[in-house]
Amino acid sequence: MTQSRALRVGVDIGGTFTDMAILDDRGIVAVGKTLTTHSEPAAAVETVLRQTLTAHGLDPADITTFVHGTTLVTNALIERRGATTALLTTEGFRDVVEMGREHRYELYDLDLELPRPLVPRHLRFGVRERVLADGTVDTGLDEAAVKQLAAELSEAGVQAVAVCFLHSHVNDEHERRVREIVRATAPELRVALSSEVNPEIREYERSSTTLANVYVQQLVESYLEDLRGRLRGLGLRRAPLIMLSNGGVAAIDVARRFPIRMLESGPAGGALGAVAFGRSAGRPDQIAFDMGGTTAKLCIIEAGRPLVTHTFEVDRVYRLRAGSGLPVRAPVIDMIEIGTGGGSIARVNSLGLITVGPDSAGSEPGPVSYGRGGEHCTVTDADAVLGYLDPDHFLGGDMPLNVEAAAAAIDRQIAGALGVGVAEAAWGIHATANENMANAARVHAIERGQDPTRLPMFVSGGNGPLHGPGVAAALGSPAVVVPPAAGVLSALGFLSAPMSIDIVRSRHAELGTVELSVIEEMFEEMEDEGVHVLRGSGVPPEDIAHERTLEMRFVGQGSEIEVPVPPLGSHWRTDLAENFAEQYRHRFGTVAPVGVETEILTWRVASRGPDPQARLRSALPATSESALVGHRDAYFPAAGGYVPTAVYDRYRLPVGATVDGPALVRERESTLVVPPAARCTVADDGSILVDFTSGGTR
Repeated sequence: MTQSRALRVGVDIGGTFTDMAILDDRGIVAVGKTLTTHSEPAAAVETVLRQTLTAHGLDPADITTFVHGTTLVTNALIERRGATTALLTTEGFRDVVEMGREHRYELYDLDLELPRPLVPRHLRFGVRERVLADGTVDTGLDEAAVKQLAAELSEAGVQAVAVCFLHSHVNDEHERRVREIVRATAPELRVALSSEVNPEIREYERSSTTLANVYVQQLVESYLEDLRGRLRGLGLRRAPLIMLSNGGVAAIDVARRFPIRMLESGPAGGALGAVAFGRSAGRPDQIAFDMGGTTAKLCIIEAGRPLVTHTFEVDRVYRLRAGSGLPVRAPVIDMIEIGTGGGSIARVNSLGLITVGPDSAGSEPGPVSYGRGGEHCTVTDADAVLGYLDPDHFLGGDMPLNVEAAAAAIDRQIAGALGVGVAEAAWGIHATANENMANAARVHAIERGQDPTRLPMFVSGGNGPLHGPGVAAALGSPAVVVPPAAGVLSALGFLSAPMSIDIVRSRHAELGTVELSVIEEMFEEMEDEGVHVLRGSGVPPEDIAHERTLEMRFVGQGSEIEVPVPPLGSHWRTDLAENFAEQYRHRFGTVAPVGVETEILTWRVASRGPDPQARLRSALPATSESALVGHRDAYFPAAGGYVPTAVYDRYRLPVGATVDGPALVRERESTLVVPPAARCTVADDGSILVDFTSGGTR
């Protein structure tokens, strides 16, 4: 064993691979990657941690921090693997979760399929009670009916109950009383209150979020207990911290109570890694692009921070159609998910065109080249045939690729149908995947007021360096940034995340009439709650900072925008109105005429601890004498097809080293494809900068 030192571990469970990174106070110590075990996710975590610790001679007792992110919640909602759940709501409103917004997300589709609620109608019950919009009680709670319902639900085998009464975000008295009655009558039933899970206006979103939270709660608790037990068995002394969708981490007890906040915890790590590297290199604005084995994710980093949204959709009927999924109200890094990954299946459609995804071979059975029983050709198979992946060094040689089987599958399923050669068919798959991602990225950036042609692209994920340059070229981005250990960057990004929690309340108030004392009282109450949660997670109160925002709109509008709150003082109304106008102008270009009143609907506080001192870099050699490890034929249409291509070992490239394309830069978890007429340079932080302009045209 090496001498004792403080180690910090990040682990990300993805759809295909489970990634791990280990840091100490000097930088990256070790990284690991293994196939995800979907039937028992914690098993892959145990495997990759044990293997990596053993391979590098590290003592598990030295691990002081273990941060974990997972797609478990998202997968459970998509696959409907949660608890048998019932909904108790105000009498007359049990069909809210089915009616939704009464919005057709595809206007002309006569066979439109709407998202299916988590709870069938026979398990949705209306309870006699009524609270008005101002919080006053119009009709008292029928406690006898609640007691009878609780007994019947328990007898019927129901495991969880979501309670969502009208206007409970203003007055939660009836919801809290229901929980007391249910616990007294049927204590085995798990109960979630909308006034705690999502105390915001709009009952459809509040109901959907509360249902989703309690639906997966038992599954998440069982998984976290399994994970904790396995980590103890390996010798870890501290409980794991859990990555949240908002870009912060929380103690395991917070994740148990609000598992819905873990929805997009994995992809958040890639964005945080982009922020950390961007901060050290002076790149406050960039596109963060993460491509794994199942999907690709992309978000905008603006002024050194990822954009955050408070509404997310899960289990979309159509992956890219807003409104086709179940809404969840929780803070989440604002990113677009694209159904393109290394395992995405390629086929020829009825028009004779190559399509890629959104269905994926995943890790079980995986692409044809994995040799695990996969029969459908995928993006990874195409990349192997094109020569971009070294079949003998995939995952450092732990998982050889069968290129011949991949070529045969592409020939049979794509090339034969199109009447072209295998290489042309493989390139068609690769290029189609790049164009799909570039088109989605372009729309995402423009909708957020950003010009993708001025933003460098920060790439991560096992396939990010391989496809990132092609996506960036299609977007017109000026450069690509490839960080060290890009293939496990989400796990690295976890280790740069502070402890944090978001507190929210909905209270309607017109800006012209709300009093300063009301503003201060509301925010202080929310900040006290944030301090309570973070102090329970081990953060000293004096180290906690708070960020206040309000969701505002013009009177008469149907949606709001988030506005930063200026310091409270004699001019706070004027300053807040100016902040609102600035945010509105940035989003929509114009602001309504002076004199139109504005109103506040939702109050938010983001409480966070200090940023960890994480050095996301690895040791680099002094010279690049041995960096060139050979040549391999790789396919580049601009160069005339297959050409001998230099292959470099990334671990042997020092700061300042330059490589001209075409070239392949190989590391254990990923491969960077440097196209012809491009040049890459190793920056001071170990990142590789791919410049399209220095070597000529794209």
